Amino acid sequence: MNTTKRPSPETVAAIDLGSNSFHMIVARLEKSGTLSVIDRLRENVRLGGGLDADGAIDNSTQNRAFECLETFAQRIRDLPHSCVRVAGTNTLRVAINAQSFVNRAEVILNHPIEIIAGREEARLIYLGVAHGLATKEGNRLVVDIGGGSTEFIIGKGMQPVRRESLYTGCVSASKRFFNNGDITEDIMNAAELDAALTLFPQSANFQSSQWDEAIGCAGTIKAIADIVHEQGWCLNGISYKSLQLLRKAVIDAGHIDDINLAGLSQNRKPVLAGGLSVLLAVFKTLKIKQMRVSDQGMREGLLYDLVGRITYHDVRDATVESAMSRWGIDIEQAKRVTNTVEQLCQMTCEQWSIDMEQMRPLLKWAAMLHEIGLQVSHNNYHKHGAYLLTNADMQGFSRQEQALLAALVLSHRSKFRINAFKELMKPFAKVGKHMCVLLRIAVLLHRGRTGQFIPDIKVTVKNTEINLQFPEDWLDDHSMTLADLIKEINHLDTAGYKLSFK
Repeated sequence: MNTTKRPSPETVAAIDLGSNSFHMIVARLEKSGTLSVIDRLRENVRLGGGLDADGAIDNSTQNRAFECLETFAQRIRDLPHSCVRVAGTNTLRVAINAQSFVNRAEVILNHPIEIIAGREEARLIYLGVAHGLATKEGNRLVVDIGGGSTEFIIGKGMQPVRRESLYTGCVSASKRFFNNGDITEDIMNAAELDAALTLFPQSANFQSSQWDEAIGCAGTIKAIADIVHEQGWCLNGISYKSLQLLRKAVIDAGHIDDINLAGLSQNRKPVLAGGLSVLLAVFKTLKIKQMRVSDQGMREGLLYDLVGRITYHDVRDATVESAMSRWGIDIEQAKRVTNTVEQLCQMTCEQWSIDMEQMRPLLKWAAMLHEIGLQVSHNNYHKHGAYLLTNADMQGFSRQEQALLAALVLSHRSKFRINAFKELMKPFAKVGKHMCVLLRIAVLLHRGRTGQFIPDIKVTVKNTEINLQFPEDWLDDHSMTLADLIKEINHLDTAGYKLSFK
């Protein structure tokens, strides 16, 4: 892959489409590689609160979200795609109408939206927090209570060591236990117990014996820290004693509307009780006595991860290398296929309007991982590989990117499975099929699994027509390749492509 360093952009941006709030951060990328924040925007959209009984985001909540994105779009719409990352979290992971929401939101923003898995969200959270705090010896626990999920990360220095994401948050807890506004001792006990039960299966991995300091981030924890500070209950972060005092004050108020505490904003009031119940369960279950609070979190992590991609320190490269090692992939064969598929891509990308910057790395990674399923079984290994890539915890990859990798691996041999590409996000659907054709040809040319010389092949494409031109008499001397190409004509024909060669 060509890694000639391109000029760094002056402006980068990240948008976090959270279950409670939408956040946008815009920064200037200095020549030194550091970031200088030049703009921040935040709106309490409460996307998670708009989930109806069927698991769909209701229309009024969607409209509120789109209005917010219209405001964000004024700032980032004209920035190159390579300079912006937009990530959706828990609500967009679980909503049954998430794709239709994303489709409209992408039109508004003029940028693609990634739906990230819970553990990937945890990684980005830690990345943001770690960049904002001085490095200390020992392990740190980072906790982020979002609207629909809570992330736990143990890390050392800049590296997360253990990550987990659980389905409980300030919006979901408030909706379930405090939806009518009432706050009683019994209701608070029930909410805390529910959060503790959610945390319990993972609690042994995050106990206080595993870390040296606890750090909280994001809206719920920062709001609670503001309250206990303004009340004089804890002047540095959050202590367990200060949480108990806040718990009593909230229960004494009796109703959400009657909570009047210095440091509490009107926007945070509707989800305070739910967020507090989750944080109390976290403190009790993990035996936390004191928690520092970080101003940085996932949106900053998105920015730092974006800068890594711009400067060719992409965590996805390390993820793929780790997967190749873990699953015992034949490195030499993977390199042969990867080199050939990149050459084919170079010759066809302009004719097929393939976005080289976005799509070429994904095609490269698919080529490197196309045999990942062989360690499961030699029979139908492409199906096993697709399953692994769909469900694996792949740091740095969005769910949509993993779905594309899985579709490419599933169809790199034998039958071309059109439906797998129809289910991809719009930018990947059509281009993904083109990429798969190139991967299939590269795999076919290296079926012999040897280092034999592959000649320079001229490739021309026009819509769904592909023509391969080999050196004179080469195919006559390589009858197995010729036979495979003849079979491939039929496979590609079922996918709507016409392959010819000479």
